[in-house]
Amino acid sequence: MTVVLKLGGSVVTEKDEPETVDDAGLAAAADAVADADEDLVVVHGGGSFGHHHAAEYGVSTTEGTRDVAGVDAIHGAMKRLNARVVASLTDRDVPAVPVHPFSAGHRDADGALSLPTGQVETLLGEGFVPVLHGDLVAHEGEGATVLSGDELVVELAPAVDADRVGVCSTVPGVLSEAGEVIERIAAFEDVAAALGGSDATDVSGGMAGKVRALLALESPAHVFGPDDLPAFLAGESPGTTVDAE
Repeated sequence: MTVVLKLGGSVVTEKDEPETVDDAGLAAAADAVADADEDLVVVHGGGSFGHHHAAEYGVSTTEGTRDVAGVDAIHGAMKRLNARVVASLTDRDVPAVPVHPFSAGHRDADGALSLPTGQVETLLGEGFVPVLHGDLVAHEGEGATVLSGDELVVELAPAVDADRVGVCSTVPGVLSEAGEVIERIAAFEDVAAALGGSDATDVSGGMAGKVRALLALESPAHVFGPDDLPAFLAGESPGTTVDAE
């Protein structure tokens, strides 16, 4: 079974402290991955590494930069975080290897993303655990824009024929207006009110964007908190199941 796992930036970093890893959070996540029997592709967010510099230079998924210093700051920070994540996994004998999206992907003038996935597919087939991350991406007319981890999940899941997708966040699932975990989402309209309406389409723009993106996948997705990561990797369905079928 093949699983695409997204580790939110807030799970592995201290979001209020620039370029600071949450050592306990990362260690717990790496322990869970090390115990998994699945074929895994791991994606992690930017947290206090990428987001801090992206905000400083005014870069988003739609607003880009041609400032080489800005590109170096954002991409460099994400490579540093990726190195820490990969090292934490390899320390536990996980055959993790880094994959940097900035080296391959691009957006056209309309913002449509093109991301070659052959490298990831081949690495997975050769027994590795590819570890990708939120990054920059070349963007026609904008220079370089942000490529979010959520966008990567949407591209990678069908490419590797994922059986399941997991999104590990700091919340225990998608929450209702009453603050309770919604067990299952089959259509965005069912939860639009709780998530702030249907205008939130940017996949890096909060839970609404995540749900809309996950509903487009053919494989079932699960949104859960860090405590439920071992259960998800053991084949259970913690948190919120997002599945349009």
